[in-house]
Amino acid sequence: MRIDVQHSQHDIDDELDTLHARLHQPGHRLHGLPAVALGRSGLIVRHREADGEYFLYVEDPAARQLAGYTVFNRLPEIPRRADRYLRAPHTRLRGSAQRQGLATTLYRWGLDAGLCLISGARQSVGAAQLWTALAHDYRHGFVDVEGRALRYLGETVPDDVHGALHTRRLLLGNGWTMTEFARVAGMSDAEPGR
Repeated sequence: MRIDVQHSQHDIDDELDTLHARLHQPGHRLHGLPAVALGRSGLIVRHREADGEYFLYVEDPAARQLAGYTVFNRLPEIPRRADRYLRAPHTRLRGSAQRQGLATTLYRWGLDAGLCLISGARQSVGAAQLWTALAHDYRHGFVDVEGRALRYLGETVPDDVHGALHTRRLLLGNGWTMTEFARVAGMSDAEPGR
């Protein structure tokens, strides 16, 4: 897992503007999605599920724009048994919405609902910091996904292992132990009693 991703904020803002227009375009598949208030923030979250992936669009109605979105993606490189339980979150936020706790809130929503999360092969510095912060509150570890197998590596790994593209970070949702997750997801080398 490499910490080397950098995005153009201008491109992200353009993408969010396009998505916002689609959310409000009658006849578009994103129009009329169910929405829930995000606490007292004034923001709303529109949500949908498609092909086992979960999409959360955070809208700022006062500013008439999207603050960002998170997609909980399926990963083709994980074993079929694990696909039922694991999703890889991908988040894009408008510059003005960064460092406001939105990604943390959306990831916690999934984790608190029992969803288990796996990182992608590459992350931004901000994403890596988010995962590290969440690891204080949820069972976590590193896994190897080489050869479409899921192998537990432990709660920490040496730098050379951390930098390998087939090393991923794992966060277990509420209610999961590492042993139970390993059993149902077909993950090898899990520490007993975790």
